[in-house]
Amino acid sequence: MKPNDFIRFMNKVKMYDLTQPLSVHTPPWPSYVPLQVQYFKRIAGAHMGQGANGQIITTSNHVGTHMDGEIHFFGSGRTIGQVPMKEWVGPGVVVDISKETGDYDLYEPDLLKRKADIRKGDILIINTGYHRYAWYEKESDEVRYFVKHPGPGPAFHKWALAMKFKWIGVDCGSADHPMNTIIRTWHPKLFIEAEKKLFSKYGKKWDEFFPLEEYYQVMHLKLFPKRMVHAENIGGEIERLSNKRCWIGCFPLKGMELESSMCRIVAWTDK
Repeated sequence: MKPNDFIRFMNKVKMYDLTQPLSVHTPPWPSYVPLQVQYFKRIAGAHMGQGANGQIITTSNHVGTHMDGEIHFFGSGRTIGQVPMKEWVGPGVVVDISKETGDYDLYEPDLLKRKADIRKGDILIINTGYHRYAWYEKESDEVRYFVKHPGPGPAFHKWALAMKFKWIGVDCGSADHPMNTIIRTWHPKLFIEAEKKLFSKYGKKWDEFFPLEEYYQVMHLKLFPKRMVHAENIGGEIERLSNKRCWIGCFPLKGMELESSMCRIVAWTDK
């Protein structure tokens, strides 16, 4: 394609923003430091002078839409800034399973494959429907968003590795099931609730179905050493891309020391 043809083509594509709004009201992942924004300088003058607005931002990296980096859980991995830009951008698909999943539910590869055209090497974004409980939505429910969202079943991480996904994205608090994280300890009553639902469907208790030594933080601990990371808290216009293939890009800070990074995630389709 000639340069001018490419420019004309790009003028015709539709861009979608899959990023949550970022605010001091945005809840971080439980136990992490929230976003803090402070003016140290104002146009009319404050603290260190006048003439321009200036701010200091204090935050952890796990606030709002963000990309978990390899060294978040794997000490020998690459930092966010060490990952080439080409690994953040590419063809992919947004799979909508929101009508098939509810509180504490599991999703497996077969469900996703029935919903959309998923290809090897894709960027895979999963719409669980739980973005509707994010802090800025009408149905906002922080506990439900972080503690009750659906998560991957036992076969999911092995399938993801076999598919060699570029990266994975989810519209909820974690790519792991919340009850396969420390959240199960922090919310013991809700763990009992989740285990009861699991037992009613599969006839097994949680640790029988998900042995801790294999499944604790499996999407982090087993995938990050293989250079398969994931973005969490995706939202924005995700509903407009249900089960569609598109071109997807994640734009984190090029932070050479960053274990993870808040980011902007966008997708493009032909109009």
